[in-house]
Amino acid sequence: MTYPHAPITEAVIDIRVAPREDLSVEEFRKLAGDFGSEFGTQNDQFRMAGTIASASLGIPAVTPTKTGIQFVANSKDKLFHAQVDGWSFSKLAPYRGWEEEFRDQARELWSAYRTIAQPRTIMRVALRYINRLDLPMPMDNLNTYLRTYPEVGTDLPQSLAGFLMQLQIPHEDIKAFLVLNQAMVPPAREGVASMILDLDLFRTSNLPQSDEEIWEYFEILRTRKNEIFEGCITDATRRLFR
Repeated sequence: MTYPHAPITEAVIDIRVAPREDLSVEEFRKLAGDFGSEFGTQNDQFRMAGTIASASLGIPAVTPTKTGIQFVANSKDKLFHAQVDGWSFSKLAPYRGWEEEFRDQARELWSAYRTIAQPRTIMRVALRYINRLDLPMPMDNLNTYLRTYPEVGTDLPQSLAGFLMQLQIPHEDIKAFLVLNQAMVPPAREGVASMILDLDLFRTSNLPQSDEEIWEYFEILRTRKNEIFEGCITDATRRLFR
């Protein structure tokens, strides 16, 4: 189902790879030639690795290793990461749809990354959607708006000042795995209770390797993600997005 006021704060397509041995981060600078007019900001990314510099003093020496480049759109609502071990594309709010604004551009960016990186193997594909639900107060029970939520035993006080819940659910029919994170966060405005519903759906085994197969599989993940989201909310919540 498509909502005029979708609660999505960030949508992410992520592909992890086994890199070729001679790949250099600096090769990704070539992407600026193709996409620099839209993604004008480049930020180097580093991974910090610690070693013990002195056995007697136990002083760690931290060595930064450059792992990739982050390209940020001039509009500030899109960014992609070109890294030695993978690539990702994020669309921040407002999110207007899957096809033209998200999937199609992601595919173009991935194709350019793959041409440069020439990875040996695709290791992981993931589709992640982070939603912010601003639910009207007062609220007698979470089940007014949510079908997936933490349930408090009846012998305990039923009011909640906050919560954090994680569910890990295999989806064997599509060879995927879901990590669902749900948490209460500071309210976006007065009169609402704000909650994050974070759906991370991914696959790490027997992965398709061709671009055609990869993007066909992302369509499967997207359909399943929509089913999961609908399975987490009630009609009262759906009315908030229309």
